[in-house]
Amino acid sequence: MAEQIPLSQSASAVDPELDAARNDKTHEIAPDLAYRRLGIVNVVFVGRPGTGDRQWVLVDTGIPGTKGLIKTAAEERFGSNARPAAIVMTHGHFDHIGALEDLAEEWDAPVYAHPLEHPYLDGKASYPPGDPSVGGGAMAALARFYPRGPVNVATRLKSLPEDGSVPGMPGWRWIHTPGHSVGHVSFWREGDRAIIAGDAFVTTDQESAYAVAVQKAQMHGPPMYYTVEWDKAKASVERLAALDPDLAITGHGEAMRGPEMREALHTLARDFDRVAVPKQGIYLTEPARAEDGSAYRR
Repeated sequence: MAEQIPLSQSASAVDPELDAARNDKTHEIAPDLAYRRLGIVNVVFVGRPGTGDRQWVLVDTGIPGTKGLIKTAAEERFGSNARPAAIVMTHGHFDHIGALEDLAEEWDAPVYAHPLEHPYLDGKASYPPGDPSVGGGAMAALARFYPRGPVNVATRLKSLPEDGSVPGMPGWRWIHTPGHSVGHVSFWREGDRAIIAGDAFVTTDQESAYAVAVQKAQMHGPPMYYTVEWDKAKASVERLAALDPDLAITGHGEAMRGPEMREALHTLARDFDRVAVPKQGIYLTEPARAEDGSAYRR
């Protein structure tokens, strides 16, 4: 397995006392930015509390069975029956789209994603299989059994705007960060140097069930068992590190902030081949690349 870059708890963006004072069970990391951990993955709420209907955005939709938990957090945070202006997807792997179809329909909300991710969100294509050969723990060993999709939200699915803006998220821009998936995107806000990285990089060892359970903090490359284009994954981490973020929330692990996080991210980018890329794996020599956005090929 790849080496790890540890982070101390002092780099965490989480304030347990303030979080405990709220009823939405989220971790608030900025006045208009919070996330909730749902099993093995995070969903992100963008918008100020109490703003009401269509005044906030949901980023990603968790694992299957978490619709009620997401709705409860949203109602506590934004108000009873408050629907999002949009659901925005970093990518469409099973642990990020678990409640997507149900929530999009119930909320009558548009779903935005990179065009190259659309085939896995409109019912046309399934992802390539997870790679259990990367090693590193139970999460990787079970990769062959993870759902590959697709889901179908075609009637509500839209492309992220070509100008880089993010619907419903003023001040934010989307950045194409492929590698973990062909249409993976991250979100960047220059004003406070905040990044929503999805799985471009994560802050826990997602291959290990133990690390996932205890949320041991470490800067880590994208989950190895699902990453299908390692050259592009490396370029994506380099691009995000070059932004010098002050705050990072990822798809897996705790949100992190400050100089220690930034230094760890730069180390990850500089030493990516050594610390992030598995020693073995089916996609190391045969990357699964997309053709015309319609399907992967190997």
